[in-house]
Amino acid sequence: MSNPLFNLEKILDIEKWHKLQDSLALVTKMAIITVDYKGVPVTKHSYCQPFCQGVRKDAVLSPYCQKCDARGGLEAVRLNKPYIYMCHFNIIDIAIPIIIDNQYIGAIMAGQIKLRDADPQLEQIVSRPPNAETNNKFKALEEDYLALPTLSYEEVSSIAEMLFHLCNYTVEEAINKNTTIEMYKRALAREIDQPSSVDSLSASDRTYRNIQAIQSELSSTLIENKIKGSKEIRSSNPLLQPAFDYIYHHKNENVTLNEMAKVCHISPSYFSRLFTKETGENFSVFAPRLKIEWAKQLLETTDQPINQISDELGFCDAGYFIKTFKKFENLTPAVYRNWYQKLDAEQD
Repeated sequence: MSNPLFNLEKILDIEKWHKLQDSLALVTKMAIITVDYKGVPVTKHSYCQPFCQGVRKDAVLSPYCQKCDARGGLEAVRLNKPYIYMCHFNIIDIAIPIIIDNQYIGAIMAGQIKLRDADPQLEQIVSRPPNAETNNKFKALEEDYLALPTLSYEEVSSIAEMLFHLCNYTVEEAINKNTTIEMYKRALAREIDQPSSVDSLSASDRTYRNIQAIQSELSSTLIENKIKGSKEIRSSNPLLQPAFDYIYHHKNENVTLNEMAKVCHISPSYFSRLFTKETGENFSVFAPRLKIEWAKQLLETTDQPINQISDELGFCDAGYFIKTFKKFENLTPAVYRNWYQKLDAEQD
């Protein structure tokens, strides 16, 4: 994962995150640790129970703990939600995936508690064959085992959901903040590198233009993170490639044929002929149809309001967006989202 936007240690202030983790562990009575997408811890354990500390220090028993962690994390990623399971000592653990824009970037591992009410549906994710040696080790730690916190299954489920939503929201907001800061730095760099021909611009004009650049670039970046299925368009005619690249990387703009002809350094009439030959469609049909394809992905993968999707894809207003969507799909965006959610639920 080369994208620094999705590196937990770069996204978060680990010291502050660990304080939050300590507080959550104290309130929930669960031990908690945060790992990256490879399963490598990025924090220390918060309130690891004495029993589990003793087991994890044991050369024979520790590998079983590691297998539980690894398999629990993989199952949570597969399910795309918190996974509650029993370890090799029948202690309750939870793997909570951190998933931003359908990309897995790490997990919260929590638990080290016993259930007050046994739930037969929980899976013991790793089994350990009993023998005299491990039985003796358990007896030595039995007092610590009996002192493990006890919760009901309902409490465990509620805590898992709370941690899932809280941690994913916190990480997503941190990503948005980091993206904004990065865009601002780049805008400042552009201002420093501006040629002398713009010296006649007032300071307020330059500031306004830089703010516009930040907003446009930030909007494009955030949309890019949400639309994962779209692929860049490769043209068989190299003259047209700059236009396709511009359209792909500026999804929030309402581009015109004249603007794209200028990007390609050819006349509008010549651009129109080449474009229709390349795509089989007029530019006035191709551009809105492509935006509707992106809109469908946002409707399928996010809970954004219709008017927000309209704004993010550069439509002048939500009414025009709905009209355009219905023109290509024969139904409104809201109906499409409901249809997709029902279809997705049936497949699950």
